Order: sequence, then C-alpha cells, then structure tokens
Amino acid sequence: MQIGLIGLQNSGKTTLFNTVSMNSGESNRTVVRVPDTRLDELTKLFNPKKQINATLEIIDIPGLQLSDEGKVKITNDFLSKVKNNDALFHIVRQFENESVPHPEGVVDVIRDIQFLETEFLLSDMTLIENRLEKIQKEIQKTKNEQVQREFPVFKKLQEHIETELPLRDLVFDENERRVLSGYQFLTLKPLLIGINFDENSKNSVDKILEEIKLSFPNSNFLIIPFFGQFEFELSQLSEEESSIFMSDFGITESALNRILRTLYQLLGLQSFFTVGEDECRAWTIKVNNTAQEAAGAIHSDFYAKFIRAEVVHYDEYMKYGSFTKCKEAGVWRLEGKEYLVKDGDILNIRHS
Repeated sequence: MQIGLIGLQNSGKTTLFNTVSMNSGESNRTVVRVPDTRLDELTKLFNPKKQINATLEIIDIPGLQLSDEGKVKITNDFLSKVKNNDALFHIVRQFENESVPHPEGVVDVIRDIQFLETEFLLSDMTLIENRLEKIQKEIQKTKNEQVQREFPVFKKLQEHIETELPLRDLVFDENERRVLSGYQFLTLKPLLIGINFDENSKNSVDKILEEIKLSFPNSNFLIIPFFGQFEFELSQLSEEESSIFMSDFGITESALNRILRTLYQLLGLQSFFTVGEDECRAWTIKVNNTAQEAAGAIHSDFYAKFIRAEVVHYDEYMKYGSFTKCKEAGVWRLEGKEYLVKDGDILNIRHS
C-alpha cells in the first residue's frame, strides 16, 4: 500500500519524509515499519531470530511550486503522481519562520487545506463530466451493459461533487465500488492531514484543530498534529536520549508512531501475527478479510490448501501466557475459512 506525501513548498513535508525514512538523500520513496507494541511484546516472549513488522510505502511527491506570477500552480504532472497512491498525507504548515517564507507570504492553515481540496475537487469534476459525456454517447450507440451500469453511479458522483464536497463522503455498495475500481478519483482517496507546528505553539494546538473541524465539518478526513522539527531531531537520537528528550517535551510517544499507525488504519488495514522461534511477524490484511484470505497473505499455496486456522487473540494470549493455558481456558480455537480475522489475532494455519 502506497501513501502519497503532499504539501505546499516549505510546509516541512520533506523534513517529515527524511524523518520517517532516516534518510536525507535524493530518493523520494521509502518503506517504513509500522510500530506495534503487541509485536514487540510477543518478540520478548518468544525470543525469535527476527521480528518483522508490517510496512507501508511512502512517496514524497515534489512540493508545489510558484508560478511566475507568484501563485502556487497545480500541474498535470503533479496530479498524475498523486493519483497513483492508495491514500494521501497532506502536510500543512502552522509554524512561523522568517528564514523559510511561506509561498503565499502568510501562514494560514485553513486556506492551505482548502487550496488542495478545491484543486482535487475540480480534477474529479472534470473526470466525471468527461466520463458521463462518453457514457451517454455509448448508450445511444450500443446496449453495452457495463456502460449502462456506470451511468447511475457517475450521476451519483456528479450530483454530490457539484455540492463542492469530496467523494470520500459518499457511501457505496459493492456494485458501485466495482464500477469505480478502475478510476483514480482524488477526493475519494483516504486523507490524513498533518498540521506541522513548531515547539513554541504547543498551547495553540487544540484551538487550531477546532478551527479546522469547524471550517470543514463534512470533509471526512483525519487530522493529526505534530512538531516536524522536533520529530526530526528526535529521530537522530539514541533510544535512551530520545526518552529523555520526549520526557522534557512532556510526551510519552513520538508523533511519528501515531502517524504511521493512523495511516495504516486509514487504508482499512489490520495486522494478524504468527509467532515462533524463527520469527514473530505482523501480516497485513484488509479489515474483514477471512482466515483463508489471511492464509493467502502468508503464501498463495496456503489459500488453495487451507484446512483450518488455529486462533487466539493477542489480548487473551497475554492474559494466560501460553498456548497450553489458552487451550485450557477455552480461548484457543479452530476456525474455518469464513472466519473474519480480527486485528491482533495470532494465527497458525493448517493446510494440506
């Protein structure tokens, strides 16, 4: 799953990318581990040769540039790069720094969020109108069932987007999702907005977040505050030094960890675990995937040759401390291929 990191010039977007990638080089693509304290605890218990976390791929999409007239410009190249992602993480600047000027001259969080939301709405509106025009021409010429199925779905999109609200607000049934699966609508992509504060504005975080929620009451995106420069400095420290640094700052966890977990959940992903002497591993599947689909995530052969899944949830395992005690307590069980795997399940797949 791929996350597109977007934002205006000088928003702190690339600083955040360098923080998550532990790299200040030229590459704009990185694969990052999703922090999971449950997996950490299982590793302590099983002491395996290796621990393998779930991962996300993050793409740093080049910052939007100013035109000759001094206005931020949206290019087709930028839009095409944004479309290729499964979700978007929009970095919005709230910090003041005279040596790093804001491209619009003044810091304004609401304006910057609205700018990209509007551009993405216009892009989607154009795509919908063009497709509807082609559908209507096709319907006049042919009885193509696929095209006829598309028409009511695209009319639904058009009616909604003309109210200037993003498509992610809409609810789709399975047939509508199937129709839309080949299209890359920008306002349909899951969106996380990260507000980049400086350390001097800690006391204004709640106020700014409330203003954003009031300004975008129906936009259906998630918001997360963070302190970009602080996170970057934190990433350069040893584990012991970072604990002291966070304690001095009055926090118990890096915002980076919360950001990565939020992005994972935003994509509708969850983790199940496999454990043993060789490795403790978090496997990524979609929410509501079955035990057979989870088996397929481990190996394609396991999907075809699935028999049963031995299942115990992480919380139950930590409560009783061993598989034997879990069996005695009745929380270890065998499940069939239709079982819906829960986030935090520990699985052992039986296959032929």
